[in-house]
Amino acid sequence: MSREDFVKDLTANYAEMEKFGIKKEDAKYFLPPFEWYNQRISDWTRELGLQLVDFTPGTRSNADYTSPVIDKNYVSSDVIYKSIMDYEKTDKNGLNGFILLTHISAPQGRKDLFYDRLDELITELEGKGYKFTLLK
Repeated sequence: MSREDFVKDLTANYAEMEKFGIKKEDAKYFLPPFEWYNQRISDWTRELGLQLVDFTPGTRSNADYTSPVIDKNYVSSDVIYKSIMDYEKTDKNGLNGFILLTHISAPQGRKDLFYDRLDELITELEGKGYKFTLLK
């Protein structure tokens, strides 16, 4: 991808968000599509005044994009939930500072939507003393 294409695509996305009242200064974090990036993307993001973010690996929270119909690597919501809680129990720092990525859409054939379990997950983690913050 060229820098020109990157800027053009990002500008088009901000134009769409503006239709919903979201200005660039209100959305200064950039999560690359498919979480794919390299040093050039990181540099271009910074040059545009944005902060590149990505999920913290290790919990499989991002695996909710898989589908039992089309993915041989399908991961159920139960397995994702258990993986998050197992990581929390076994890592000396638990989930402190973690960014858990979940998707608000579901692929074809996925019936067990992980985002339907977010309330349960947040409640359980808050019960363990975790506090959730919005990136601003």
